[in-house]
Amino acid sequence: MLSHRAIWDGIDALARRQGLSVSALARIAGLDPTAFNPSKRISKDGRERWPSTESLSKILEATGESFESFWSGSTFLHMNDNAPVSQSVPLLGLAQAGTGGFFDSAGFPVGQGWDEIALPRPGEGGLYALEVTGDSMEPLYREGDRIVVSPTEQVRRGDRVVVKTRDGEVMAKILARQTGKQIELHSLNPAYEPRIVELADVEWIARIIWASQ
Repeated sequence: MLSHRAIWDGIDALARRQGLSVSALARIAGLDPTAFNPSKRISKDGRERWPSTESLSKILEATGESFESFWSGSTFLHMNDNAPVSQSVPLLGLAQAGTGGFFDSAGFPVGQGWDEIALPRPGEGGLYALEVTGDSMEPLYREGDRIVVSPTEQVRRGDRVVVKTRDGEVMAKILARQTGKQIELHSLNPAYEPRIVELADVEWIARIIWASQ
C-alpha cells in the first residue's frame, strides 16, 4: 500500500535526480517554495501531512518524469501485509553504536551483539538498522523508531544521515551542507542547534533509506 514516507521519499529522490532542492522543485512546478519542506510533512500535533495529487502532477509535468520513475526513487514503499518477508538486516541501538567493535572503518556492521529486523521489501547488501534514542529528530523520528542505514548510498545535501565521529559519537541528522573541510548537520527539533563537524573528525557518514515506526 502507499505510505506517507513513500510519497515524501519519492519527492526527495525526484529533486535529487533533477539536481534541485525540494524548494527549487516546488518553485519550478509553480508551487509555494515551502510546500515540500520537511517542516511541512508533520503537523505540530504529530499528524502526518500528505502532498496533494495536484502537487505531484505538477512536479512530474515540470520535470518530465513519469509516475513509474517517481516511484522507482522511493525507498519507503510498503508491500502488502501478506507479502513474504524477503530480507532481514542487523539491528543495534543508536546509543550502543558509539561503542567499539560494531562497525568497520567504512561504516559496515561487524562483530557480535546485533539483533535483527525484517525489511518490508528487498534491499542491497550492507544494510543495517539502528534504534533511535533521544528527541533531536522529532517529530520525524521518535525514541524507539528504527532507521535502516545504507553505507553504500551516495550522500547528498538534504539527506537524512547517520554520522559517527572519531570520538565515538553516533547521531541521526539532516546533512544541511558539506564543504571540503566540514559538514553542517541539522536536527528537526528546534531545541537543538545545528552542528558543525570537521571532516577530519568524521569516521563515516551513511544515508538513512527507510524507517519503521
